[in-house]
Amino acid sequence: MTLDKIQLDLLEKVADLHGVPSGAYNIRSNGTKAGRNTTANIDIVTKEDVDGIDIIIKPGTKNESVHIPVVLAESGLQETVYNDFHIGENSDVVIVAGCGIHNGGDAASRHSGVHRFFVGKNARVKYIEKHYGEGDGRGERIMNPTTVVELAENSYMEMETAQIKGIDSTNRKTVAKIADGATLIIGEKIMTHGSQVAVTEFEVELNGKDSSTHVVSRSVAKEDSQQKFISRVYGNNACNGHTECDAIVMDNAKVSAIPEIKANHTDASLIHEAVIGKIAGEQLIKLMTLGLTEKEAEEQIISGFLK
Repeated sequence: MTLDKIQLDLLEKVADLHGVPSGAYNIRSNGTKAGRNTTANIDIVTKEDVDGIDIIIKPGTKNESVHIPVVLAESGLQETVYNDFHIGENSDVVIVAGCGIHNGGDAASRHSGVHRFFVGKNARVKYIEKHYGEGDGRGERIMNPTTVVELAENSYMEMETAQIKGIDSTNRKTVAKIADGATLIIGEKIMTHGSQVAVTEFEVELNGKDSSTHVVSRSVAKEDSQQKFISRVYGNNACNGHTECDAIVMDNAKVSAIPEIKANHTDASLIHEAVIGKIAGEQLIKLMTLGLTEKEAEEQIISGFLK
């Protein structure tokens, strides 16, 4: 695997990689495969009909990980990639994705990733995805991730997604169907600044008895950026669902939250919450009395909020 310094820096930011990871991995750079490794329990196969891969995890696989980061360092490169994860019954794995774009030119660079997860019975998955953009060019850095989740009986999936900085436009969509006794936990963190626009949309169907979901979005909008949070949770059986949006608004930014919960069963228990506001003055004053400037105090509060 041969990557330049810019690509290696992007890998570190989006996947915490300081070199070749252990275990199974597929690293994509500028639209092509830069490196791949499989294990006895995890196979990675290139799709033949569309651009993307199939990640196949054998039943009973425990304490293994898969890294599938993407880096774009060519201005004007635009791609759509389809990755399918087939997670066998009774397995317990960690999947680390993420995309970093360095755009030093005038043309827009875009990565659209469509990830589908088919999680078998009693399986557990932790999925981590980070997005990051940088570069001194005038070209936009665009990311439009789509995640589709199907959880079988008594399975569990935890998603940690983060948009760190530097993404000019993003439209993030997650759709999930949850079977009996299965649980989906989603934690989203987003930071926007300048004139950036971020739209996130969640749609969760609680179809199974005793299924559950917990969807939380935390975001900070600075300067002239705009954010929209859309969350739909449908209780179609005896289930528990919770959706929450917490946002800090600064400068001239705008944030809107559109939660929807729908109980289609008498034993569906659903809750939605949305809190949008500025940084509390007493928080700033408290930190400034400790010797921080107002800007340093703001950064400290934001860091803690998004941690």
